[in-house]
Amino acid sequence: MEKVRILLAEDHKVVREGTRRLLESQADFEVVGEASDGIEAVELAKKLRPAIIIMDVSMPRLNGIEATKQVKAIYPNTAILVLTGYDDDEYVFALLEAGAAGYLLKESSGDELIDAIRQVMTGEPVLHPRIMKKVLNRLRSPVEEQTVQKAGDVLSDREMEVLRLAAKGMSNMEIADSLTLSVRTVQTHLRSIFNKLGVGSRSEAIVYGLKKGWLTLEELP
Repeated sequence: MEKVRILLAEDHKVVREGTRRLLESQADFEVVGEASDGIEAVELAKKLRPAIIIMDVSMPRLNGIEATKQVKAIYPNTAILVLTGYDDDEYVFALLEAGAAGYLLKESSGDELIDAIRQVMTGEPVLHPRIMKKVLNRLRSPVEEQTVQKAGDVLSDREMEVLRLAAKGMSNMEIADSLTLSVRTVQTHLRSIFNKLGVGSRSEAIVYGLKKGWLTLEELP
């Protein structure tokens, strides 16, 4: 069984140790490294190439938002799940723009963190659709004429169908039922979408689609 390689980026040692014990209780999770600040997180991401990074926001030397930007610039397919004590819109907005796949509050339960990691790794959303809509409403900006790119030039018709349904907040199972496909086929389409757009999660793909004008805010829940 191939394990999910996880890097922890958290400046509080007690929180890191507790999170590591929690994650390593799962047979398919492997914590490959721990970073105590943002610069170390970026360095270890380069060295260890984890599949997912659990990233705090407030850290010494380099905060989680800037660390996320740097990691995503080098490894766009690395998923970053932010685990933070902050829940205001400004942080959520900054994290999505930086390329995070989603976020959880530190008040979340261990089971919620484990579920969130599994969701991110299968392309499922972690952000609540209403929160996403509020944030994306601020993120969306007019597309300049010279940067307009048709969805059909990048994604297949089926992939656009999957992306639109994902934007509505549907799970992989719901998308599969709607399009009369298997869940595995939906996952394959999502991975293809991520690869073509150079992103690592549904959240990023939806942001990309909105920026390009392929999706509208009215299509979101």
